[in-house]
Amino acid sequence: MTVPAKLVEFYIELRRLTEDQVRGFSEPTSDTLLPDLHPLEQHVFTLVLDLSETLIYSDWKRDRGWRTFKRPGVDAFLEHLAQYFEIVIYSDQLSMYVDPVIERLDPKHCIRYRLSRGATRYEDGKHYRDLSKLNWDPSRIIYLNGHALESSLQPENCVEIKPWKGEADDTALLDLIPFPEYVAKHRLADI
Repeated sequence: MTVPAKLVEFYIELRRLTEDQVRGFSEPTSDTLLPDLHPLEQHVFTLVLDLSETLIYSDWKRDRGWRTFKRPGVDAFLEHLAQYFEIVIYSDQLSMYVDPVIERLDPKHCIRYRLSRGATRYEDGKHYRDLSKLNWDPSRIIYLNGHALESSLQPENCVEIKPWKGEADDTALLDLIPFPEYVAKHRLADI
């Protein structure tokens, strides 16, 4: 049985269009998620943070709906480390959730960039943070998340922190400050 050439061409074009559509949902929106660093900023380190269970915790109760809580020490953590790092939020949440939360979380504008779900890579039912798409030197990036090794494609850049579930006595962010501060002050060649 022979298949007409036009039908084969139609199938190939339809498959290409379908693959492009799927890629639009599974790949980051761009090959470079952040702008180029200015030449005078090439020495700067980058601290990439997740939002949920790292800086905030959201929960839902039937009597009051959704509420979002700020992790203890977030303000001091962001203010102190903004002296040494470009701080980037890289979340798997939608931007319609991320943007208003960051507006309230960071009134002093310590966070320089925000990346949301559209900037993640979707594979096997999970949204991964692809630090290679940040367009900055990967040897100068630290990725901090409660589930860092499970959510990043670059485990060598990951630092895991205890996921925060709303405990009032949590000090994990404040306890972590000396590590990134040491990295920045000693100008390590490769984090």
